[in-house]
Amino acid sequence: MAFFKKLKSKLFKSSSKIDEGLEAIVDDGGAVDTAETIDEVPVDQVMETPAAAVEVLPEAVNNDPAPMPAAEDTPREPVPIREVIEPAVSDLKAPEPAKPEPTKPEPAKPGFMGRLMGRSTAAPVVRRVLDDEMLEQLEELLISTDMGVDTALRVTANMAEGRFGKRLSVEEIKRLLAAEVARIMDPIAKPLPLYSKTPQVVLVVGVNGSGKTTTIGKLASQFKAAGKNVVIAAGDTFRAAAVEQLQVWGDRAGVPVLTAAQGSDPASLAFDAMGQAERDGADLLLIDTAGRLQNRGDLMEELAKIVRVIRKKDPSAPHNTLLVLDATTGQNALNQVKVFQEISDVSGLVMTKLDGTAKGGVLVALADKFGLPIHAIGVGEQIDDLQPFDPQEFADALMGLDPQ
Repeated sequence: MAFFKKLKSKLFKSSSKIDEGLEAIVDDGGAVDTAETIDEVPVDQVMETPAAAVEVLPEAVNNDPAPMPAAEDTPREPVPIREVIEPAVSDLKAPEPAKPEPTKPEPAKPGFMGRLMGRSTAAPVVRRVLDDEMLEQLEELLISTDMGVDTALRVTANMAEGRFGKRLSVEEIKRLLAAEVARIMDPIAKPLPLYSKTPQVVLVVGVNGSGKTTTIGKLASQFKAAGKNVVIAAGDTFRAAAVEQLQVWGDRAGVPVLTAAQGSDPASLAFDAMGQAERDGADLLLIDTAGRLQNRGDLMEELAKIVRVIRKKDPSAPHNTLLVLDATTGQNALNQVKVFQEISDVSGLVMTKLDGTAKGGVLVALADKFGLPIHAIGVGEQIDDLQPFDPQEFADALMGLDPQ
């Protein structure tokens, strides 16, 4: 639950954009409604209710401080004196049974609908009929969150099934959208699989600045805490800062970090690291790689070489190839997955920097288009800011909902 609160707060930009967009859509052509609509009571009963429910008392006409009898519209005939005296004389006789006091009318319940129907009602809300125009507006809103055209069409079509022509509020639409998003993402929410084969080689790839090095450090620390024997290979031999960052994480988690001279062949380092991990009896070998743009053919060929060399040592390796994606790249993430999958046979995704984007819908598009497992998502720099992916929590956070 703590991570959900953090995820929801980090996705506030995205959820607030969806929330504002939905309010504008529903207000455009919507009408004020209540949870218990007046349509639930026949019109003739509603019109008759006030007279039956509330007793109308004569109005008091009084200018004196003391209360006076209410004045009546029609003047009364003069009352003979004997009719006044005789009741007084009769008081000397045996007392008559006391007459019951008139029942005081119950005060009218607060609120207009309460006075009409004699019961409390929910706060008024705005609802709009789900029609073709509203569906188009919903599609445009989802596309604006980087969900993509195809995915947005699929989500809205599924949401409208069986509900077309019905009146929906903003809250109801958000719940329906969250349910569809969770349904799309549920099949791909899978943790990183662990195998009996040791060392299990995990190759981590991605573009520059996507958060590969930080992700490796967090994964190593978490696996170490879970009792696994972990080794890290600093395969980004061209960036000294990446090696230093991994060494900091290694020292913090008590995990060895294998390095090579700056500028040396990363494929050679990967090969040597596999041998060292095998000798050390490691359960997991996490191999970092240099960031590379997917449109740089020479750098992508270098990555392909790393994969070929690893497979010379173990034909089944790498056992996992994680593509780390920066959520702020938006729809460009789809192109990254396509290219990296062709070169390195990507087996799973990790999405980082969800705290820095107002368009979290790209994760839905990735799930819908590629169906690759999403192992974890990151929302910050702390070790507990990388957590296994929960589709319902993500969908609720994306729509600005609290968990049910």
